[in-house]
Amino acid sequence: MSQAFALTEDQLAIQDMTRRFTADEITPRAARWDEEHLFPREVIRATGELGLGGIYVSEAGGGVGLGRLEAALVFEAMSYGCPTTAAFLSIHNMAAWMLDSYGPDALKAQHLPGLLAMDKLGSYCLTEPGSGSDAAALATTARRDGDDYVINGTKQFISGGGVNDIYLIMVRTGEDGPRGISCVLVEKDTPGLSFGAPERKLGWNASPTAQVILENVRVPVTNRLGAEGEGFRIAMAGLDGGRLNIGACSLGGAQRCLDEAIAYVKERRQFGRAVAEFQNTQFVLADMATELEAARALLYLAAAKVTAGAPDKTRFSAMAKRFATDTGSAVVDRALQLFGGYGYLRDYPIERFWRDLRVHRILEGTNEVMRLIVGRDLLQ
Repeated sequence: MSQAFALTEDQLAIQDMTRRFTADEITPRAARWDEEHLFPREVIRATGELGLGGIYVSEAGGGVGLGRLEAALVFEAMSYGCPTTAAFLSIHNMAAWMLDSYGPDALKAQHLPGLLAMDKLGSYCLTEPGSGSDAAALATTARRDGDDYVINGTKQFISGGGVNDIYLIMVRTGEDGPRGISCVLVEKDTPGLSFGAPERKLGWNASPTAQVILENVRVPVTNRLGAEGEGFRIAMAGLDGGRLNIGACSLGGAQRCLDEAIAYVKERRQFGRAVAEFQNTQFVLADMATELEAARALLYLAAAKVTAGAPDKTRFSAMAKRFATDTGSAVVDRALQLFGGYGYLRDYPIERFWRDLRVHRILEGTNEVMRLIVGRDLLQ
């Protein structure tokens, strides 16, 4: 795989470590996880030993304190074996970072060590059955009762729902709109917290997804991250990095399919010669590689901006997410076409990547919403 940026020795070492872990522990097993709908808890836990449970959690918080480019390298390398597993780890890292950045010290001391070691797994809970792209319209309520909040509502499409241990939940504590939203941590065994049936999905079969249902769930006010009314800002800050991560997952999956397609067309023969010898094949491969490198360059640039806290970081993370996930899907689709009928079979990995990468254009903000973010920022 070529590089869009010149990486430092440390960055190359992180990338190499993740590639080796992926090749040994993920790539040989990913097809079975998908087919049998298996959540690889032990492999996920093993990433904690590599420091991947808190990639950009601060060193003061016990994490490794890396930047968003290093995180992108990790998720890109891991997605080469299984985008689903990499995306699950991304969401966990987003939750750990939010707790480290906005949680009170006592709450961090209680939960961060377990999250960093991957002994505990974290979920991010924003979407609801009635509010997807319009996230600020969420209806889950947290009513103040003395030193507690009493929470009622339902969260939809939650990765790790029913499996994970920690849920960072966006709740309404005040007025309508974003200013009335707060962020509260709820533990899995809290009375009144339950989960819907596992969702039956097109892809991401190795990652559990379910509703998170809250019925008179009582948690201490000290479980709140940030001040009351800051939850929407916290949620959006988490999404800047989450969008980069999911874009990186698309890059890694698409790169795998490009490499698989190159190997296949060299071997596959039609009309007396290798499919790779046809000019049309070469043009398709050239476009796939060019678009993938362009998406990678934009994503790495956006990652540097988010790490630096640049004023235009949100616009660039939205641009990069939109472009990388659209490009990733398009590259995998063309790889499947190059495989012909064999690409449609589970004997080859292409159809799994085609299914897994499709949802990346929806989650962490749909690509239509990414266009809104970019357009509004340009017109300010």
